[in-house]
Amino acid sequence: QLQASGGGLVQAGGSLRLSCAASGRTISTYGVGWFRQAPGKEREFVSAISWTGDSTRYADSVKGRFTISRDNAKAAVYLQMNSLKPEDTAVYYCAAPRTAKGYYYTNADMYHYWGQGTQVTVSS
Repeated sequence: QLQASGGGLVQAGGSLRLSCAASGRTISTYGVGWFRQAPGKEREFVSAISWTGDSTRYADSVKGRFTISRDNAKAAVYLQMNSLKPEDTAVYYCAAPRTAKGYYYTNADMYHYWGQGTQVTVSS
């Protein structure tokens, strides 16, 4: 399964870097997506990256503030979050689709493997 880490409590305007790694299998050949879910809200797409790392996608709400990247040698995917806002507060999940070397998706239903989530709290 996938493991997301790096969350925490930060003040508005601060930064955090989330990491996603896999146990039992490598994610180096999978597209990876990041999603988040705030209390009382539906899970929403944040960002995604192709398995080669040459294609990325962002939600409008995080564009220009968040950067997704990957290091396939380390079998890890990262989400650098800058200029954090209180509305970024949520549990963040990384996910991978069932098929390796495929595309990435913005629809959570297209993902098969999910991490346990990491809490990000941004105080005002």
